[in-house]
Amino acid sequence: MGNLIMVLGRSGSGKSRSLKGFGKGECGVFSVAHKRLPFKGELPVDTRPTYARIEASLRQNKLRAYVVDDANYLMAFKNFELAEIKGYDKFVTMAKDFETLLLCAANTSEDTNVYFLMHNDLDSEGREKPKTIGRMLDEKLCVEGMFPIVIDARVRVDDEGTHYEFVTRNDGYNLAKAPEGMLPEVMPNDLKAVDTAIRDYWGMGPIVAEANDNKSKEQ
Repeated sequence: MGNLIMVLGRSGSGKSRSLKGFGKGECGVFSVAHKRLPFKGELPVDTRPTYARIEASLRQNKLRAYVVDDANYLMAFKNFELAEIKGYDKFVTMAKDFETLLLCAANTSEDTNVYFLMHNDLDSEGREKPKTIGRMLDEKLCVEGMFPIVIDARVRVDDEGTHYEFVTRNDGYNLAKAPEGMLPEVMPNDLKAVDTAIRDYWGMGPIVAEANDNKSKEQ
């Protein structure tokens, strides 16, 4: 079973920027909002992918790392597609589609990490939540509960300039969490470094499969 990792943050908090450390062939990127990556590089990007296309790639599982960038737009675009449908049914459809995607990501191989980069929102008490549409995902599923690792992307400005950071410690209002000792409480905005730390902590295979990986597993 694969690992789900959520990266939460406002627009401009450096979520997409954090992919800069990945090299060609190390991860597949699905840009749901059809945006170019905010840096030069050779990462292949599938722009405006559908649920079906993302799930087909995850089932093939040719790579060991996938990134669904701006994942909440999958729900937003579906909402516009179903805008003329009245009643609760369309919200059930949107919730089921997103749940199916999460389950598909979780069913990848044990050496695979699937990252969901999402905008955050606040509930009535000022606590952080993933930005979703409708209450079904929040109340019946609890999206963040399916992720063993949730990272907050934040921007910190001081006299030395602007710093893009990852926060992995829960403060009672954010959703950040990670297994004890896996990641620093605050670290540079680098998803490749996160991926490496996860693989080391759980004894996963390298991000790029070695030629004898399959043979050694069979023996």
